Amino acid sequence: MSTYTLTVYTGGRLLSGTTSTIYIKLIGQEGESDVKKLNPLKGVSTESEKQLKIETENPLGELLFVNLQSKKFMGLDNDWFCDKILVETPEGDRITFPCYRWIRAEKELKLRSAKATLVFQDVNPQLKAERTREVESRQEEFKWDFYADGVPEIIRADTAFGLPPVIRFSYKKQAEFLYTSARILISLKLQGLANNTEQWESIDELHQVYVGKKTKTYEYVEEHWAEDEFFGDQFLNSINPMVIKLCSTLPDNFPVTEDMVKGHLGDSTLEQEMQKGNIFLCDYKILEGLVGNVVHDKQQYLTAPLCLLYSNPDGKMLPLAIQLGQKPGADSPIFLPTDTKNDWLLAKMYVRAAEFSVHEVDFHLLRTHLLCEVFTVATLRHLPCPHPLFKLVYPHTRYTLQMSVMARNQLISEDGAITKYSGIGGQSLPMLLSRATASLTYSALCLPENISERGLENVPNYYYRDDGIKLWNIINKYVGGVLQYYYKSDEDVQKDTELQQWIMEIFKHGFLQKKSTGIPESFQTVVDLVKFVTMVIFTASAQHAAVNNGQFDFGGWMPNYPSALGKPPPKEKGQTTEMTIQQTLPNKSTTVNAMAVIKLLTEQSTDFHALGDFPDELFDEEVPCNAITEFQKDLKTLEASIEQRNATIALPYIYLIPKTVENSVAI
Repeated sequence: MSTYTLTVYTGGRLLSGTTSTIYIKLIGQEGESDVKKLNPLKGVSTESEKQLKIETENPLGELLFVNLQSKKFMGLDNDWFCDKILVETPEGDRITFPCYRWIRAEKELKLRSAKATLVFQDVNPQLKAERTREVESRQEEFKWDFYADGVPEIIRADTAFGLPPVIRFSYKKQAEFLYTSARILISLKLQGLANNTEQWESIDELHQVYVGKKTKTYEYVEEHWAEDEFFGDQFLNSINPMVIKLCSTLPDNFPVTEDMVKGHLGDSTLEQEMQKGNIFLCDYKILEGLVGNVVHDKQQYLTAPLCLLYSNPDGKMLPLAIQLGQKPGADSPIFLPTDTKNDWLLAKMYVRAAEFSVHEVDFHLLRTHLLCEVFTVATLRHLPCPHPLFKLVYPHTRYTLQMSVMARNQLISEDGAITKYSGIGGQSLPMLLSRATASLTYSALCLPENISERGLENVPNYYYRDDGIKLWNIINKYVGGVLQYYYKSDEDVQKDTELQQWIMEIFKHGFLQKKSTGIPESFQTVVDLVKFVTMVIFTASAQHAAVNNGQFDFGGWMPNYPSALGKPPPKEKGQTTEMTIQQTLPNKSTTVNAMAVIKLLTEQSTDFHALGDFPDELFDEEVPCNAITEFQKDLKTLEASIEQRNATIALPYIYLIPKTVENSVAI
């Protein structure tokens, strides 16, 4: 007789155990075992290990599958979350069969060993057939759907409950998410404010709205939000460091003169500073012509401002001029720091409101959530579990589809929070999404190229760039170390049909088959593949952290990040009063509801896995496992370096510290 010893690991997440009876069978190249019960007459506990011995008359040869089946016990129907199964063979080999998914009662599942293989390496007919069956089954489960014209396609699911259990929130995260929502409403003193459409009597009144614990950044913003130095620094190190670019020639529609900026450039001139590379531009042309939403029966206003900035010899980024529209003229004055305090402050507020729209819709929703949804769906539809790219990318897709469905239903639906409480809600939101998608390029998603294209290589005190490129390089090294082990040559890449279908699906459904984006339609080299996968993982982890995690820090103080503005931009100078500003800013209801949304989106759950923390053991080969260990060491080194730097600056940049970056778009 041949004896196989199995250790079955049940997950530690809430309700992972089951009362169902679990049946197990081993399938080898030279035969199958009998079916054996794992848990006769009793269930399986959460976070447990159970041993089982299976005996066969003869060795089964190379083990191909562990077959699992769950059957209801006394009519009770509950799922089982199996982490993995470790099999010790009669020959003394120890083989891991990863699972890490929910198994429903009356369902059957075949597990393959953790060894990764490319499609052309599976020559056994049973392995080939199961590989094909898995992909075909996933393509039935995960289907594409239309969202809006000119926008990436989405997963077909009306609600999060319409998604297969394997990619839904854990029960613990679901419960915690709902609890956090309720707690935030209480901490923001929403009683009496949530439906109060009165205007704030003064900006000082806002100090009493948030009674929860304030972060160091929140307090800094609350104190310095109106200062030019902080206003300028936010284009580099706040939640949207993606708009600012070098300005070597003034746009024709932004006629800033030397006289306007005289005295703000020392003894130099605007032309000289442009030649030196010290003048920068933030252009919100993408908002031109969009009509503001109606909030609480009151029209809101969107502007498409231009903002000119100067990086001075002290390394400070300072605003020089602001025009609140794309067409210059007598009714579109250029506002300057030398104008009245109220004129200049209100002009900066319109820029910050434009930041809200562009940041939330383009750089947050589109470039992280929607793109990562595309990457996730393509991965699930075309890469079976044994594919090395599936194992590499899968941890960076965790909860992404559920978050996307919830965001569409709760934030940007007809009665969603963004629709109800922001100027960009309503019909203008899909229009902005379409415009943003049309402007999207591959190089813009690859941070080193993005920084170079915007001319920001040498800007001082640009911590997002500094930390981001180091993170990009660390991820690139890790991805290369794993993929180069499996793809020994460019030819291996070219003949991997699953890989080629994966990238074509992304090109078709995510980038709408537009060659102008620069997104590859196929992969020809290992180098090209490594670069693209680096971008995918960086986008899902680091980039999402950069544009998401600081939202409440910088936007909780509403005047710094107004979601809506209730008056059209001024057409002449000298008319703005404190009362004008108060009437322009969001009312009480809009303020607190917008605060509640961005607070919820930045709350870290206990079900959080930082970049490089991979609880699911999907690889078991030495090379990829060593690459993971090296990846984790590199992240720790970077973490220490960032924290050392942050100790020396007034406002630390914390959003790319690896331990605060989640593996995936999971919030």
